[in-house]
Amino acid sequence: MIKVLFVCMGNICRSPTAEGVFRHIVEQAELGDKIHIDSGGTHAYHVGNEPDQRAQATALKRGLDLSNQRARKVKTSDFEEFDYILAMDASNYAELENICPRGEENRLSLFLEFANGVREREVPDPYYGGDQGFEHVFDLVENASRGLLEDIRSKHKI
Repeated sequence: MIKVLFVCMGNICRSPTAEGVFRHIVEQAELGDKIHIDSGGTHAYHVGNEPDQRAQATALKRGLDLSNQRARKVKTSDFEEFDYILAMDASNYAELENICPRGEENRLSLFLEFANGVREREVPDPYYGGDQGFEHVFDLVENASRGLLEDIRSKHKI
C-alpha cells in the first residue's frame, strides 16, 4: 500500500481539495486498493472541521464531494506512516521540515513538483480571496494529481 498525505496550513482548503481530487483520479484508475490518501494541516486552527464551504462548492461543481473529510493536524509519526508527504507551499514545507525525523526527508516534496506545464511552484492559499482562487487551486491540484499518479505508477510498478 502506497500512502499519500497532502498538507496545507489549516487542512480546510488546499489539502482536502487535493485529497478529494487525487482519490477520484486513483479510483478512476482502479487503484484505490493500492493507494491510501489523507490530508492534514501544519496548524490546529480547524481540527475536526469539514473543508471550507467554497472548496466544497468548487469540488461539487466538478462532481466531487469533500463533505466527509475532517481537518487534522500533521504529526511527526506521519513521516513513518506515509510514503509521500506533499506540502502545498514553501511555508508549510518548512513547517514539515521542522518536525521531520532525521532520515525521512525523502518523503517530503512540494506538491506542484508533480505538475506538468505549470510555472508555479506553490499552490496559492485561496482562503482570503474569492471563488476564482478556489477554481485555480482545483486546476493546479488536478494537474499535479495526474503527475503524482504517474510518478507512483512508475516508481512502484502498480
